[in-house]
Amino acid sequence: MTSTIAPRFRTLLLLLTVFGALLAGAAPASAHAALTGSNPTQGSVVDEAPAQVSLTFSEQVSLNGNSLQVLDPKGQRVDAGAASDLGGDTYGLKLRPGLPDGTYTVTYQVVSADSHPVSGAFTFSVGAPSGTSVVLSGQAAGGGVVGFLYGTARYFSYAGFILLVGGAAFVLACWQRGSGIRPVQRLVVGGWLTLTASTLALLLLRGSYVGSGKVGDIFDLTLLGQVLQTKSGAALMSRLLLLAAAALFIAVLFGAYARRDEDERAAGADTGDGGTAEGAGTGSEDAEDRTAEDPDTEDRTAEDPGTEAGHLAAEKNDLTFGLAVGGAVVAAGLAATWAMAEHASTGLQPGVAMPVDVLHLLAVAVWLGGLSTLVVALFRAPADTPIEASAVRRFSRLAFGSVLVLVSTGIYQSWRQLGSWSALTGTSYGRLLLVKIGLVAVLVGIAWISRRWTGRLTETTAPEASAVVVQQRSEARTPATVPAGSRRAAQLARQQAALDSTRDKRVRDADPHRSGLRRSVLAEAGVAVVLLAVTTALTATEPGRTAEAARQATASAERRSGPLSLKMPFDTGGEDGKGTVEITLDPARVGGNQMHVFVLRPNGKAFDVPEVKVAFTLTAKNIGPLPVTPDRVATGHWAASGVQIPLAGDWKIAVTVRTSDIDQATVNKNAQIG
Repeated sequence: MTSTIAPRFRTLLLLLTVFGALLAGAAPASAHAALTGSNPTQGSVVDEAPAQVSLTFSEQVSLNGNSLQVLDPKGQRVDAGAASDLGGDTYGLKLRPGLPDGTYTVTYQVVSADSHPVSGAFTFSVGAPSGTSVVLSGQAAGGGVVGFLYGTARYFSYAGFILLVGGAAFVLACWQRGSGIRPVQRLVVGGWLTLTASTLALLLLRGSYVGSGKVGDIFDLTLLGQVLQTKSGAALMSRLLLLAAAALFIAVLFGAYARRDEDERAAGADTGDGGTAEGAGTGSEDAEDRTAEDPDTEDRTAEDPGTEAGHLAAEKNDLTFGLAVGGAVVAAGLAATWAMAEHASTGLQPGVAMPVDVLHLLAVAVWLGGLSTLVVALFRAPADTPIEASAVRRFSRLAFGSVLVLVSTGIYQSWRQLGSWSALTGTSYGRLLLVKIGLVAVLVGIAWISRRWTGRLTETTAPEASAVVVQQRSEARTPATVPAGSRRAAQLARQQAALDSTRDKRVRDADPHRSGLRRSVLAEAGVAVVLLAVTTALTATEPGRTAEAARQATASAERRSGPLSLKMPFDTGGEDGKGTVEITLDPARVGGNQMHVFVLRPNGKAFDVPEVKVAFTLTAKNIGPLPVTPDRVATGHWAASGVQIPLAGDWKIAVTVRTSDIDQATVNKNAQIG
């Protein structure tokens, strides 16, 4: 079997590695928070150096000591102190006083709320633009070699989780006899090792991934300590602790549980024994066939306390229940380590999204991990102990339920992350989601073919041929005349292994329906490898809802290129109390603005009134009212400079006009600023 099957598994592993490398590195730098505004604005020229620089993002971000920097034309830092949270999604950095004229560069590298790094830069000028020696790296945050390694580790962490959880679920729910099958044990243990190794790699890479991006910083213990204090670091450490519990679960599943299953089958064989060893073997096979044909047989045996088989079956059922409960808790905890630190933990309805994300991950693991275990069982299980058709049918039902959960939770997640139909085709996230939906559809189509093959399976595959293989294996031994450990003995052992493989393959191919099932299941596994790669890329891509919100905010700021002008009639109620107030705001963007207020009589002439006051309120963010008292410039003309607008949005502008000691009126109008 080794000569024909091993190349298939090597090919599958190669596909896993290639797609993991390509897609894990395809989008590591995709931002999940976008810069939507700043003060001073990008490319602007201000008369005087500002006291601080502020940046507004599309969602909350995490900062460290070097997240925000302001560099002078010579590339020297001119910021003073650490960045501060100004409220909402705006963050500020104070500047040194008395900065000279010239062009200044603002750089930022922050971490979005769903754990992904975001970086960028822009310039503004004081007095007049000048040359600058600042050279920005072309590498975005999360890119380069470290970004590639981080994305690859993410891919293999998902793969390990799927193999660990799905393989264990397959054994407990579908094929308990598989707990004693060595290839199945290797698959599940391999999943645990893969998840553990990739989690450790993510923990080491995290500091450099969201920071400098340098390979030399991977083993920086200072960065590692900083990572452990973040949400992502806590999630990764929790995953390692849960993996320790998973190791204990695996030890029991493939240790005590497997031995208990063997003892139960042996006791069942003894019960049906005709008095000879050969009869014992036949009794065991008959008992398995009867159990497979009648699922209640095992329950009836367990209920009979008068037999050793019944006692062992009762103990096995208790152990199965305990493993199922403990395994479910550990599996849900492992899934939660992704939900608590990534897309589900931020944005719309996080309290609902995180449990839904856990269910989604568990459904994927049970389906694809169980599918991988089925592939191993069909191709690598010993010919004398093939997987029973009843076990395949149980997995078919389990996979169908998993697909239903996967689809329902996927629909909710898609709505939450997209927000609109246009984002489905207009954003990278939406386009990747369409690819994923297409792959799921293909996978379900192949699964339907597999279900048809499953319905045609016989319960055993050529039992006579299996018996012959077992007998031939027992008879084919190295001649006693050949010294053990000699070159001739090794050569005979290799020949015997090749003969055993050929016999095993002949037995497996004896049932054409089982051969057809193996081909369709292998095709499912191939599509699943690509699907997992696309899913990994999807988790590293900016959600469509966020991308469209940032795009709209940027477009709104770009459209607001001229001053804002509003006209509002007023009537203070007193004699000669009617008129019109006109307010202009230039450039009507986030940051400093020049404001002019003109008060006119009904005939259009300037109206000399005692007092004018203005207030700005952003109701959506509970900001304001922010009062502004302009200075009188001339008859009917008031002005104020440096009017600060902290955030972009739909602002209510209220103007109070007083025409006498007791007569005044307040009028207001909403306008989009920033």
